[in-house]
Amino acid sequence: MKKEAPLHALAAYLPDGTFEPVMEFISNYKVHLTITRERASILGDYRHPDGHGKGHRISINGSLNKYSFLITLLHELAHLTTFNKYGNRVAAHGKEWKSEFSWILSGFVGKNFLPNDVEQAVRQSMANPAASSCADESLMRVLSRYDRKKENHYLVEQLPPGQLFRTKDGRIFRKGERIRKRYRCEEVATKRLYLFSPVYEVEIVTNT
Repeated sequence: MKKEAPLHALAAYLPDGTFEPVMEFISNYKVHLTITRERASILGDYRHPDGHGKGHRISINGSLNKYSFLITLLHELAHLTTFNKYGNRVAAHGKEWKSEFSWILSGFVGKNFLPNDVEQAVRQSMANPAASSCADESLMRVLSRYDRKKENHYLVEQLPPGQLFRTKDGRIFRKGERIRKRYRCEEVATKRLYLFSPVYEVEIVTNT
């Protein structure tokens, strides 16, 4: 479900001091911004003008903490500026998008907008931005510190081996060994194996 928010209400979702620089992008590019309820699969989305009257459209999960919201929004704005320069001629998260994202991020560091740990993680990310903030494990790990704490919810990497956990869609898994950058986990109901990011948030299962 989506809700239309007055632009001034956007300030409540952003870190102090960032509303005005964000609004410069929103206003200059005439972005239709939608804040959504939590979506399990994506944090944000950008859609370019369709030639039928619809301009630049961005949607962002309203459940994100302020720093995650800002970085996700800047990620999508980088898609917008990349499209304006190159159209559909370049890869979605190719070197052109990485250059745009790094340039946009540079306007938000060194301004005391971000806590020190987030600032450092963003600066490291700027060197080679990942396809999503979720894919940047170091950045995701730092951003998760500012999430609203939910009872019995942890990152996969924080769970002991063999711990049962529940994903957002209700399926139950048993944590297994680490395989390179992912944890191999068994779905209890089907015995099928899946790979999980170490910074994926899950709910521990205490009774089965």
